[in-house]
Amino acid sequence: MIVDDHPVVRAGLKSMLSTRQGIVVVGSASGGLEALTLLETIAPDVILIDLRMPGMSGLDTIRMINLRQDPPRIIVLTSFDTDEDIFQSVGAGAHGYVLKDTPQDRLIEAIQVVNAKGRYFPDDISSRLTARMARSNLTPREHQVLQLVAKGLTNKEIGRAFGISDNTARNHVNSIIEKLEVSDRTEAATIAMRQGLVSLTD
Repeated sequence: MIVDDHPVVRAGLKSMLSTRQGIVVVGSASGGLEALTLLETIAPDVILIDLRMPGMSGLDTIRMINLRQDPPRIIVLTSFDTDEDIFQSVGAGAHGYVLKDTPQDRLIEAIQVVNAKGRYFPDDISSRLTARMARSNLTPREHQVLQLVAKGLTNKEIGRAFGISDNTARNHVNSIIEKLEVSDRTEAATIAMRQGLVSLTD
């Protein structure tokens, strides 16, 4: 089953996959809610799902699918590849992660591997996932502080924002720098934005 909010993507994938022996596209959905409704009437072995969709996100859809009894295997097929996207997808229960510019043969390989109860993460995705998991020990407060560090706030401004002392804010920043294994707050902000740990639009 294909879950993607772009009709052209759904049509293209269906056309391509339908030419491959042993693969049958049993359904497609434009979003998470439609996908969950479809699963009441069809039982795909593998689902290809995008992350960014209006309404229910891909991550939330994956979580809901995995609450079902004997859920289908899930491959994230997306244009987004920040470390956080990869990390969150695995945490939600995805069994594979493939970018939309992946060659057709690699996508077919991913479907076959995941259908055989395996996991499919290309080498570059796998290494970044390993690195991101090593950085998953930031506390919720440190994530909040990192968001403000990325926006350029000083320790005093961060302290004021959270109602904590300058010293406590500085301690949070120092802990973040240590856990991210960077040299200063500027590098921490750069790493955080590049890996998708923070968003300046929040």
